[in-house]
This record gives sequence, structure tokens and C-alpha cells, in this order.
Amino acid sequence: MATTDETPTSTVPRGTVGVPGRTVVADGVVATIAGIAARGVPGVFALGGGTARAFGALRDVIGTTDLGQGVRVKVGETQVAADVTIVVGYPAPLHTVAEQVRAAVAGAIEQLVGMEVAEVNVAIVDVHIPGDDDVDPTSESRVS
Repeated sequence: MATTDETPTSTVPRGTVGVPGRTVVADGVVATIAGIAARGVPGVFALGGGTARAFGALRDVIGTTDLGQGVRVKVGETQVAADVTIVVGYPAPLHTVAEQVRAAVAGAIEQLVGMEVAEVNVAIVDVHIPGDDDVDPTSESRVS
């Protein structure tokens, strides 16, 4: 690279941010952040549709949990759009849970990724009704 006497121009002032450059955040990273945020909302029982949850259960057994399960994101240059698929626990109000998921996902993406969130679409695909078929991980299995 040849040197010149001209001072290089930069849109980033020296000493305030550091070395100029570009940061690329993979879609999977943003999906994981969104998934973690959505799981933290009261009333969210699970993320993903039936097939995704079945594969998720298999991944959990072998110790490779997919925290981005049930989340699809589209990362642009400056904005992110997210689609989140959830199962809500009965009797949580569906509209309230959806709004809280939207707010939690948008907040986490804006805070941790530093990008503007264009939209967060929430699809509620099932309602979980607690019952005898639930497995309590703290209890012992019974053999009939």
C-alpha cells in the first residue's frame, strides 16, 4: 500500500469508538438472542411448532439445545425483522403474552445487537394445558 501525504478520511472520529471497520452479526446469533428473550416472557411455554419442538426435545437429550428454535430473523444492513412461533401456557392471555414477546425480543435485539427492529411477528401455534402428561424433571419416573 502506497503512502501519501494526505490525511485519511473516516466517518468514525478517532478516540471515541476505536478503529473503523464493519461488524457482521450472523442471523443465527440474532435468532438465539430473540429466542432467549422470548423464553423469558411469563406465559411462554415453548418456542416453535410441533416438529421444531420434537427435534428440540431430541437435541435436549443429547445436550445441544437450540436457543433459536422457533425464531426466524432477517438481518439487513441496519434493521432486523423477526418471526417468533410460540406455545402459550393456559390460562395466560394470548394477546398480552404476544405483546410482551414482541417487546422483549425487540428490546434484546436493540440492546445486544445494536440494530433497529423493523418488526416482530408472533405466531401462537398452540396452548399448553397442564396435565398428567407433563413430565416433572424433579420427580422420579414411574414404571407401570
